Parts: sequence; structure tokens; C-alpha cells
Amino acid sequence: MRRTLIAALLAAGFVAPALAADDAVLAELKRLAARIEALEQHNKALEKALASERLSEKEPEVATRLKAVESQLDAIKGPATKLTEALDGIEVEGSLIAVAQKVGARGTASGVDESRTNYRGDLTVSMPFGSMGDAEGKLFTHVRFGQGNGVGLRPTYTSTPNTTAFETGAGADDSFAILAQAWYQLAMPLGGKGSGQRLDLTVGKIDPFVFFDQNAAADDESAKFMNNAFVHNPLLDSGGDIGADAYGFQPGAILQYVNATEKGNEWGLSLGAFAADSGANFSGSNRGAFVIAQAEMNTRLNMLPGTVRAYTWSNSRAQNYDAVERRNRGWGLSADQKVLEDLTLFGRYGRHTSGYVLFDRALTLGAELEGTPWGRSADSLGLALGSLRTSSSYRNDSLAVAGYQASGSEKQTELYYRFKLNDGIELSPHFQWIRNPGGDTAASAVKVLGVRAKLGF
Repeated sequence: MRRTLIAALLAAGFVAPALAADDAVLAELKRLAARIEALEQHNKALEKALASERLSEKEPEVATRLKAVESQLDAIKGPATKLTEALDGIEVEGSLIAVAQKVGARGTASGVDESRTNYRGDLTVSMPFGSMGDAEGKLFTHVRFGQGNGVGLRPTYTSTPNTTAFETGAGADDSFAILAQAWYQLAMPLGGKGSGQRLDLTVGKIDPFVFFDQNAAADDESAKFMNNAFVHNPLLDSGGDIGADAYGFQPGAILQYVNATEKGNEWGLSLGAFAADSGANFSGSNRGAFVIAQAEMNTRLNMLPGTVRAYTWSNSRAQNYDAVERRNRGWGLSADQKVLEDLTLFGRYGRHTSGYVLFDRALTLGAELEGTPWGRSADSLGLALGSLRTSSSYRNDSLAVAGYQASGSEKQTELYYRFKLNDGIELSPHFQWIRNPGGDTAASAVKVLGVRAKLGF
């Protein structure tokens, strides 16, 4: 192309009479052609120099400067890239919850009106941690802190109307944090990666309800129902059969089989063994254990998701109402199902098969309605009803044990509205109504009013 351009310029000098007459114009054209030639040679040298990462004294100065700049950029990017790789897969979540509740004199243990506030903070960190072939490990840690035990109710089967209440044994003037959970999980694919089947082995200090008795509409006191009878199966939690420490955690191991070969119809089997009683807080022997086995299956109703879980448990060191340590056994069901795009129904049932317990059957039902119908899709309205039936043994012994005759069932009702202010803040006013508290048909109903605020990230 260079030769064609030069020829064209020279030809133009001859065919244009006005230019051909002037020798100066012809000389200028020759100088222009020479400059084009030199520029092309310079470009070739620059391209050759940039094609190599090595520096040379013979290459153009601009190439040397460009390589120096690139080297400086690589030096800056190196640590940033390594930091990004190091942080890859790490998940950090946190929340701060504050609750205020009020109970009338007829519902409190003190016999006077009570209003109490409390707060609780949670911080969790999850990160990849080691691998063995196709098996991948994960380390999970959970720190919890807070102050305030909440209102003190008269005797009820409901262990607390405020499951968010948390305070260390140091007392109300201290808000020390505890290491609530610290466990390691190894996920082992069966049949190679992508098969949809795996075994998960989890070992450490654990909240058993993270892995058992889960429920999409009723298992998170920080955002949904607050009465403990609706957060977990009442026989395990309020009734105490799980045998955890004072804060609800205990050391143990879980083996879980997960089958996700068919999307929407995933199912799994889990077996867990945990230290109980004094073994749960590391202060005593690990003799005996709380053992629980669960089968779960995802369901579809008109293409809407749901889950059904069935489980059975045995605690060889359960504390009974007569203060005698025995083996308690029971079984339960937990189910949740979307029936509309914005409506989820849930239910739990539990039944004791052995043990001297205050109540031996528990049924809780409810619903969560998202705020889409009134233009507040991030809000939700929840309603739950519960019934805890007095056991026959406690009905016979209650007069001597508690000083009143227990019978029938304690019944709970809870209503809340969760109002989402923005991406990080929620407000939830709630109302609770407990009838026949502790199976005492002569006792006044307990009414609890409150509001919960949550900040989360």
C-alpha cells in the first residue's frame, strides 16, 4: 500500500500541470514519502518490541515505558488478586435484634405488671476449609451476645414467649459473647461430582435445629414467630428432651445423605448423636446421648414448593418433672407448603412414647402471608395456633408437684406483622395469647404484647 501511495503522489505531480511546473512541490512530495517510510519502520520496531516481555536498550523508548507501566500494574494487582482468591467462598452474616414486651399482672410470676426489653446479636462466618479428593470441607462458626431475659411468666408449658432472649451466666450487667457454634462439615459426593448424591459429615458444637425439625415458616425467632412453642417442636425444645446446654447448643456429630438427582423432588436421611445433660456444656460425662434420626422430602403442590420431615428421638439422660433422669423417647413431624405464591401453611406434631413429662403431645399449625396483595411484597403476616396436652402422669402428680391440678391442654396463639423498612431493618409488632397456662384451667389467660426490631446483613 505504501508503494501505491508514493506512486500516486508522484503521478499526481506529473499529471497536474499546476503542480508539475514547480520543482519545489515535487521535492516536498518526495520528503513526505520518506517520512511515511520512516514511520512504518518505527511502527514495525515498536510492534516487535511489544511482542516480547523482555526489556532491551535497542528497542524504542515508548515500548520501554509501556512495559514499565505494565510491570507496575502487575505488582499492584498481585496482592489484590491473592486477597480476592483467599476470600473466595467466605460468607459473613450478622444481625442485631431488640425486643420489648409487656405482660399484665395476671400473667407474670411476680404478680405485677412487667415490661422488659432485651437485645441479642449474632455473627456467623462460613468458609471453605480443606478438601479430600472430590470431598470439600466447610468450617462454620457462630458467636452470640446479648442482655436481658425477657418477661417472667407464671408456670406454663411454653418455655418462653421471647425466644430471642439471651444472657450469659455472668448476669445482666455483663454482655459477654459465647462461641455458640463451631463445626466442620465434609461434603462427599457419591458417584462423582454432579451425580446429585452426597454424604455430609458434620462434627463440632452444633445447634441441632439447624439440621433437624426445620420449617420454612416457623423456625426463626428473629423474623417469624417468637413463642418457643412455634419455633421448634415443643416436646424437644420447651419440653427439654433435646438435652442442650443453657443456650441451646451441644457437641455432636451428624451423618446426612442427600439425594438431589431430581430437581424439585430432593430427599434426604439424617442421623445425629449429641452429648446431653452435663455433657452438653462440657462440665460432665458424655455417658449416654441424645440421638435423632430424620427423613425429609421436598414436595410440589401445583408446582409450588414444600417440605415434609419425619423424625424420631431418644434421650438416655432426659430430665423429667420428678427430677429423675430417664430415657425419653418420641417422634414428630414438621411440614411446610406453599399453597399460593404468597401464602405458606405449616404444621408440627410431636408425641412422647416414654418419659415422665409435663405434656406428651404437641400440635402447632399456622400460616405466613406475604404482603403482595396490599402492595408490600417484602412484608408478611403470620398467625399460629398451638395445643400442648397434659400427660396422664403429670395430671395425676401435678397437685403434689406444682400445687394445682393440671388437666386438658395449654393453648397458644400468636399473631405478628413483619414490616420491612429497608434492606437491613425490619419491625414486627406481635401479640400472644396463652390459655390454660401449665394445664391450669382455673388460671387467667396470659396476654403478651410486644415489638421486635431487627438489623441484619
